[in-house]
Amino acid sequence: MTDEFADKLLVWYDKHGRHDLPWHHNRNAYRVWVSEIMLQQTQVATVIPYFEAFMTRFPDVQALASAPEDDVLSHWSGLGYYARARNLHKAAKQVVEAFDGEFPQNQEALESLTGIGRSTAGAILAQAFGKRAAILDGNVKRVLARYHAIPGWPGQTTVLKQLWKHAEMHTPDNRVRDYTQGIMDLGATVCTRSKPKCDNCPLHNGCKAYEDQQIQLYPGSKPKKLKPEKTTWMLIIEDADGRILLERRPPSGIWGGLWSLPELDPAYGAEELQDACTKELGLTCGNPELISGFRHTFSHYHLHIQPARLPVSGCTSVADSESLRWLHRDEALTLGLPAPIRTLLTNPEQNALL
Repeated sequence: MTDEFADKLLVWYDKHGRHDLPWHHNRNAYRVWVSEIMLQQTQVATVIPYFEAFMTRFPDVQALASAPEDDVLSHWSGLGYYARARNLHKAAKQVVEAFDGEFPQNQEALESLTGIGRSTAGAILAQAFGKRAAILDGNVKRVLARYHAIPGWPGQTTVLKQLWKHAEMHTPDNRVRDYTQGIMDLGATVCTRSKPKCDNCPLHNGCKAYEDQQIQLYPGSKPKKLKPEKTTWMLIIEDADGRILLERRPPSGIWGGLWSLPELDPAYGAEELQDACTKELGLTCGNPELISGFRHTFSHYHLHIQPARLPVSGCTSVADSESLRWLHRDEALTLGLPAPIRTLLTNPEQNALL
């Protein structure tokens, strides 16, 4: 099956598409899968160095499955949305244990793996195995929403159902690998979110949004919600040997499974930090030094971080455990750390001391 949409897109892809991305080389299901997960909500330019470093450390699914979670998270540090890394690690173990280290070649089995949904499974089937399978990532949603003038936010079930219908309809039987890469490339480089290059688009003849001069209406925007504001103390607690106390985050939630700095309720005033360290952590600390705070934005709220540096007085009573660890800065930087924590440990004097 083929149609004019696919034919035009393939002609464009042959001339203007991206043919030399790192995951295009030595292409297999593992490399395609890792690239697809990394590319979720992340730009290609950002992903490339992470992908290359990840492949060097974890060249195949067996290497990833057998690696410690801390090692996996450390190679994800800075990419954000860390549940992706944890799911990647879990799915690698599933491939090794349930599928003898070989990725399954059918949609249902792929979707049984942690973190793999319909579109990612389709990308693996099309890109790695050359099988006819539709994809629907953010770029593809935008192309199809505009071409067919589908109103509404793609996160809505009814809108998503229409988009999948068109994605299935346009996916050809032949050259499916080139087609799926081509439609992603078109969305990323031509049919962009803002200032799309419609005159360079091979599909503008037939694109309903273009014909109606209503490109800006598609796809519909997500209903806006005011992001709440939260505040926390983050403590750089340092012992006499220059080691910093790190605390592992819970496995779920923000920065799940990563190592971070101990936090205290913002209800504590600066003059109460010493007593709070004793009460909450069992540590006797010296006078705190406050470092200029900053704001870190998550997908659903803003976090105001107020760092404070406190020296430990006397013996360190908190022992290393699964959730607490004393490490020198260079050791700490080898772990999976959230980007703002890495910045704080790399350059705690990022701003003038208050």
